[in-house]
Formats: sequence, C-alpha cells, structure tokens
Amino acid sequence: MKTNFSIPLSLVTHFSIVLTAKDFNPEKYAAFTRILCRIYLKHGSPVKMMESYIAVLTKGICQSEENGSFLSKDFDARKAYLAGSIKALVYVAGTITTMLRVSKIMKQGILVLHENKHTWFAGFPRTLPALVWHRQDWTILHSNVHLSADELEALQMCTGYIAGFVDLEVSNRPDLYDVFVNLADSEITIAPLAKEAMTMGKLHKEIGQLIVQSGEDPEKSDSQVIQDIALKTREILANLALFSEVSDDGEKRVLNLEALKQKRFPPATENFLYHLAVAEQMLKI
Repeated sequence: MKTNFSIPLSLVTHFSIVLTAKDFNPEKYAAFTRILCRIYLKHGSPVKMMESYIAVLTKGICQSEENGSFLSKDFDARKAYLAGSIKALVYVAGTITTMLRVSKIMKQGILVLHENKHTWFAGFPRTLPALVWHRQDWTILHSNVHLSADELEALQMCTGYIAGFVDLEVSNRPDLYDVFVNLADSEITIAPLAKEAMTMGKLHKEIGQLIVQSGEDPEKSDSQVIQDIALKTREILANLALFSEVSDDGEKRVLNLEALKQKRFPPATENFLYHLAVAEQMLKI
C-alpha cells in the first residue's frame, strides 16, 4: 500500500482536540471544536487551527466556506443553563426532587448513577444546578466521572458537586456523597452524616408541592418552572435575612442564632434554616 505524503495526515488514523473553557456552554464549544477538527483534517497543521481560535477569542467569530462559520453570540449562556429539562426531572424524580433541591441548597455532594452515558439520564445531573438558580453556578457539575484516583481527587476539591457515574461500583463509596441517586432503580440514598441536615418538615412539604405542581403543569415551560422555584428560594432567603445582623467588620450579614431560636420554629424548619445559613456563608467566624 502506497502512502501519498502530499495529503495532510496521510499516516494518521485518529486524532483528538481538547478545548478547555471557563464558562459552561457545552453546545457552543462542541460546535467550535467540530470546526477546529475540520481545519486540522484539511491542513494537518495546528497553525491554521490557532488562527481560527485567536479569531474567536478576539472577535468572537471565525468564517470559512469550507469548514463552516462560528459566531460566539449565537450561543447564549442562559440557554446552556436551561438545556436540561426541569419538567423531565420532576416527571422522573417526582417528590424526590424536593430532597435533591434541599441537598443542593445546602451545597451537599450528589452522585447520580445512570446506566448509559448516551441516554437522557446522562443529562439528569446537568439539570440539578437549576434547582439553585440564584447561585448561577454550573462549575459544580461533573457529568461523567470515572472511579480513578485523579478524577475523584479533582471531584472532592469542589464544594457541593453533582457527579454522574455509569460504574455501579460507586454505590459502594458512601465516602463520596451526601446523596446518592440510582436512576435505574429510582432509589435515593442519604449518607448517615447528611441525614440530620436533610430532616424534612412542613416547609419542605410546601416546597415539594410547589415543585411538583409547577413541573407537572402542561401550560408552563421549563424556564417558568425554574422561575417558580427561584421565587420560593428568594422568599426563604428573605425570611432568613430577618434573623441576621451586620458582621463585626461590617462587610456582610451573618446569622443571629439566638434570634432564630427565639422564633420557635418546628425543629426541622430551624435545622434547615441553620444549614442554609451555613451554605450561604452567613455564620460568624
């Protein structure tokens, strides 16, 4: 078999391109990476790729009749945040969604086991940050994690992570999670150390009813369901602020624990508000 050395990459059978970014927008970078792949396939040189990369970095656009065009502003970050369906989440998880929301608002670690990384269930973890929309933080999302030392070390450096796994062995690693969701069996497991913070009360039932009713409303879109949940979150945070005071350095508001106790909430509600204050960094140091 003769090889035509005049054709770029004539001796190459496979190649990969890795593109890292600081923002969360998988569809945006998947589209851009496909263009970079076509450029490299045609020219066989990283120089041409870098020209397009720099053009996007500085101007937000690269154009080519042969390789396709890319425009950064076509990929709204909010659409990336809303790509997972909160309504589908409610349909699959039902009232369990309330427990997932409580876990996320307290910045607990959630592991999600799904059988196939190519099914909708692989997108299940991506939807969970929307339950705490007020934080706008998708850096906690690790959609496809393996039980390797390096990946687990990186995972545990993230506070309140959401991690997707396909390896059943992760179910035997309670040290890795506060809440474990087995989608195939529709089961949720709470780690012993997290159970106190996850004690459910009247407030949680109200939140659960809101989430399920809003999620099952055929007239509401995913964004409207998220707005309903976010509105309830703002209401709870506003109530929590009533039991706060200005910190000694005057830079932020911190929880006045005595004021909270004097209100004589049911134990589950007081416990929830306290752990919420911890998650929102409202405790005195």
